Amino acid sequence: MPIDQMGPVFPRTVIAAEDGKFCTHHGVDLGELKAAFLESDDLSDMRGGSTIAQQTAKNLFLWQGRNVIRKALELPLAMWLDLVLGKRRLMEIYLNIAEWGPTGEFGAEAGARRAFGKRLQSLSPHEAALLAAMLPNPHARDARHPGPGLTRVAGVYQARAGRARAIDACLAKR
Repeated sequence: MPIDQMGPVFPRTVIAAEDGKFCTHHGVDLGELKAAFLESDDLSDMRGGSTIAQQTAKNLFLWQGRNVIRKALELPLAMWLDLVLGKRRLMEIYLNIAEWGPTGEFGAEAGARRAFGKRLQSLSPHEAALLAAMLPNPHARDARHPGPGLTRVAGVYQARAGRARAIDACLAKR
């Protein structure tokens, strides 16, 4: 689905949830990556530090799971995607290939239809935030039946997205 048909709320919410520095880094957020690395004892317990470009590189070209080799390949691919595609197209691809549901729904439109029975562009800011909150683990998190934790996280993402109007300018560039 073209990003123009998604409406501005959903992409803004996903960026606010997944990669707050999306519009300013070049595919890799070195500060976030370093912080994630320093906070962990080993790769298996490392928290997420991946940017949207890194997640796109992994989803398009690499394999799932935590692996030092995969991460080493992911970094230059993410920088290349950011350089070649630009922010708007990169975000469009990411939203169309990410997994958005516990039963294998791929693409944000499929996720919105599954969770809320409506088109992506028709989502309220809260519904967009619930869908974005699923992203780290769409098999365990379900926007259709959100628990208190998912609802709380979605509220944080909705508030962030409401304050992040600069993202719209970043995505407007072709």
